[in-house]
Amino acid sequence: MNPEDEILDIVDEHDRVVAQVPRGEAYARGLRHRAVFVEVRDAAGRLFVHRRTATKLVFPSLYDLFVGGVVGAGESYDEAALREAEEELGVTGLPRPAHLFTFLYDDGAGKSWWSAVYEVRCELPVRPQAEEVQWHGFLADDEVERRLGDWDWVPDGLAAYERLRAFRAGR
Repeated sequence: MNPEDEILDIVDEHDRVVAQVPRGEAYARGLRHRAVFVEVRDAAGRLFVHRRTATKLVFPSLYDLFVGGVVGAGESYDEAALREAEEELGVTGLPRPAHLFTFLYDDGAGKSWWSAVYEVRCELPVRPQAEEVQWHGFLADDEVERRLGDWDWVPDGLAAYERLRAFRAGR
């Protein structure tokens, strides 16, 4: 199926479903929908980082600190987190990602989406989807911090990462 044809739940400012439309229409009209962000770490505690392909509908060719994506119509955040993580990492049998918090992301240009942040440990060999991931690696936290100022990152992922750091610091 063409990603633009996937049906999404459109939600209000309280995350209540108010409509269902194809993804392409939701993006074109800036309709509020749902998304998941899954922080993936390997057995050594390194963070999975990747660069999105140039063909992605949103934020092509940018680096990302999370795997994830949109929540399909009728799908729960938890279901989407596991589905998206397994799809993007190219694995099956991943533990269920743990939900940490949910926030309303706003791009500052009139587009927003409810964003559920998760974490999961992946000790399986990853084989990321070639159509989604141009490059990937597991990076130590100090390496990630060095790259934050050097690489072009997806803005919603950066917002989720900053909120995750504050969450873990108890703020």
